[in-house]
This record gives sequence, C-alpha cells and structure tokens, in this order.
Amino acid sequence: MGSRLAGKVAFITGACSGIGLATAELFIAEGAQVLAADIQDESGAALQRRFEGRLQYAHCDVTQPAQIQAAVDRAAATFGGLDIVFNNAGAGGQRGGMDEMTLEGWDATMNLLLRSVMCGTLYALPHLKARGGGAIVNTSSISALAAGYAPVAYSTAKAAVLHYSKVCAADLARYRIRVNAVVPGFIATAIFGSGFGLDRQASQQMAATLTERGGSLQPAGRTGQPQDIAEAVLYLASDAAGFITGTHLLVDGGMTVGTRASWDPTAARPVQEALGLTPEALQAMAQAAAARAALK
Repeated sequence: MGSRLAGKVAFITGACSGIGLATAELFIAEGAQVLAADIQDESGAALQRRFEGRLQYAHCDVTQPAQIQAAVDRAAATFGGLDIVFNNAGAGGQRGGMDEMTLEGWDATMNLLLRSVMCGTLYALPHLKARGGGAIVNTSSISALAAGYAPVAYSTAKAAVLHYSKVCAADLARYRIRVNAVVPGFIATAIFGSGFGLDRQASQQMAATLTERGGSLQPAGRTGQPQDIAEAVLYLASDAAGFITGTHLLVDGGMTVGTRASWDPTAARPVQEALGLTPEALQAMAQAAAARAALK
C-alpha cells in the first residue's frame, strides 16, 4: 500500500465502474478513505464489503442535487471531513447531431454532465473550507477540444466542464482549494456502448472490443484503460500537484496530436489525398521531373 493520500478523505461519483472504480481502488491503495457514490447499488454493496472500513457506498443519482448533497455530507460525517472531490459520473447523454436534438435531451445531458459537477463542488465547499483547502478533479473529455469525437450535447457539456474547472480554480484559490480537470481520450469503458443506446452487458462487450482493436486509433498503440485515468486523477488530487490548479491533464494516448498522417507513416496525407496524389502518382511525377532534368 502506498501513502500518497494517507489521511485523506475522497468523494467519488460514478465510483462503481470504469474510471470511477479504478480511481476508488487506487485511492484506497494510496491510503485514502472513500465515499463511493453511484446508482449501482449491488455493485456498491459489494465494493463496501471488499473495502470494509475504508470505503462507504452511497446511492447517488447525480441528476438529483439533493442526492449529491446527502452523499457529500455523508462522506464528511462518516470519515470526519473531506479533502478530495472527483466529479466523474456520466453517460453519453443526447445522441446525434442538431437534426436529432430535443430540448429535453439537451437539458438532461447538461444536468448529468455539467450541473452535477457544479453541485459536487457547491456541496463539498463547506467541508473543504473546514479542512483548510483541498483538491477537486472534474472529468472532461477530448470531445471538449475538437469536434468529431462525440455527439453535440456531450461535447458541449464536457467543454463547459473544462472551462468551469479553470474559472472555479480562480474563484476558490483564496480557500486553498485546487480545481483541475482530467481529459480522457478513448478509454475502454461502458460509456461508448451506452452512448449507442446499448444495455450494460452489451456496453461491457463493446469496451472489451475497444481494448482489443482500438490500439490503431492513437500513437500510443493501445487503447486507454480506466487505470490510466485513475493515475492522472491521483496525481492531480495529491500533494504532488500542490502547485497545479486551473488547468487540465490530457490522457489520450496522443490521439489529439494531429491527424493520423502526423504519426502514421502509412496514412495518406489529407492534401495529397484530396488532390489525388497517390504514391504511384507522386513517383511518376518524380520520374518525369528527373527525365526533364536529364534532357537539359
């Protein structure tokens, strides 16, 4: 067992699967006590039994502010305070583009992915202030950085989480509360399947498929795992990141460094492809240029 979070109390939403579960496990391994908030009651009960005395489970639908407040207050009451908040829970939200958008779907997505982050901060604030400071980490996404990675509503909400983390860091600096965001790339979790409307079992299978086949999507050569994000969250939440606030940590295997052609030598260059300049065509042009030069 490590000691990077010895004596710390953490509140984690979406803690019973995926990134939240990996983070809860890592936090406990590093000495923290954890309030695991989720809506998966059976998994939560099993998690509480597994880490008896170190972890408490609380049913918490993050679209319901009162449930977030109750879970945050329970964390402080159970473990004697609160030092770390990881606003992580989420799902795919409203699918599709603007042609498919509904006001109900938009609002539901914002409540799930953005308002929940604000509520987690708001209700934790008195407890963090009582401790003389603390750390908040919010889960954003590479879809916050560019179009094409996720549906419109999800991407917009995650971009708002990114900016919220920055302005909130400025606002809470006077209380010695640091606020940062973690920005995952394609991580093998059930969120991809749920984004397509699949049930939990099918979503888990899609995560396994992504692990097996997703390595070609990024320079790192493998699909990201929940543990990759958990390590980043641990760093941002720990005293090792004590001089870091108001920013984000991108954990995407290099996916956003540029187009595929920037890192894959076998990929067609977009300009060349648009102009029909195949390798064969370029070779023929080079040979013609050499022939012309020989005639001079």
